[in-house]
Amino acid sequence: MPSFIDRVEIEVRAGDGGDGCVSFRREKYVPRGGPDGGDGGDGGSVVLVGDPHVVTLLDYNYRRRFQAERGSHGQGANKRGRDGAPLRLRVPLGTVVQSAPGAVLGEVVTAGEELVAARGGRGGRGNAAFKSATNQAPRRADPGRSGEMQRLILELKLLADVGLVGKPNAGKSTLLAALSAATPKIADYPFTTLSPVLGVVRVDDNTSFVLADIPGLIEGAHAGRGLGLEFLRHLERTSVLVFVLDASGEPAADFLMLQRELEAYALPLAGKHRLVALNKIDLLDAAGVEAARAALPAGEEVLPLSALGRSGLDALVRAVAEPVARARRLAATHRPDPSTA
Repeated sequence: MPSFIDRVEIEVRAGDGGDGCVSFRREKYVPRGGPDGGDGGDGGSVVLVGDPHVVTLLDYNYRRRFQAERGSHGQGANKRGRDGAPLRLRVPLGTVVQSAPGAVLGEVVTAGEELVAARGGRGGRGNAAFKSATNQAPRRADPGRSGEMQRLILELKLLADVGLVGKPNAGKSTLLAALSAATPKIADYPFTTLSPVLGVVRVDDNTSFVLADIPGLIEGAHAGRGLGLEFLRHLERTSVLVFVLDASGEPAADFLMLQRELEAYALPLAGKHRLVALNKIDLLDAAGVEAARAALPAGEEVLPLSALGRSGLDALVRAVAEPVARARRLAATHRPDPSTA
């Protein structure tokens, strides 16, 4: 199975423009043919294109340099050089493009959306363009301009509606597998999930949402400990956070730790709609489940469940579906109208 790569650095260069041509019309019985040098063609641009069938930046981990085609030179008889073909690089939906750390050029979030990463150079003018009443025989032509060169950082932020957060072995992977058709690797040791896994959860015949299992967070994840720093970015686009807690452990302490890590990484995460999935209740009796629930901060929406035993899952899906639908409606009202662009 290919590795999940969500951050790469590449170098792209657009094609140079073709040179303009110095030429004069030469035909029999036309002793003084005028200038007829054509313009050079424009260089091809480098364009990033959103492709829903691409789910990782793995291809760019092996090849790091890309160049578009240059424009052809102009020719006599006013023949313009051919434009260089643009180079289209397919990227996953949710790719953020930076020219340097923190300098965002744009992002690709919809299928077919294009982002010009480097513009091709313009073709030079041929001498026919310089003809005037005072200069009937110009011997000047412009060289083509150089295409842009960019060093880019491509960073993938998954397009998921709901993010599962929790400590290693809290049961996130089991919960994802129980709710969707996703098949994450599951074992009885920490850091089972080494990369984010997506699953589609069906609410009814017409409604579904995308759920992301983010690798387990440990204390200090925002500062680079464990695996958390590499994957916290994938929670930024989610509209709902589900804290998956092990009811048989110390759920209250785990919840506070997770909350601190999210706030330390990015404050907007703390403002998302959230709820608590109190998992592994099959390991406790009714009194133990109630005690674990009571230990959590007041005001939190807590849903006891057992991912392994598949109990309480319907209630979780219903509780998540409404805030997801609300966030989608809000996003639709703020989406710009392409007809007015």
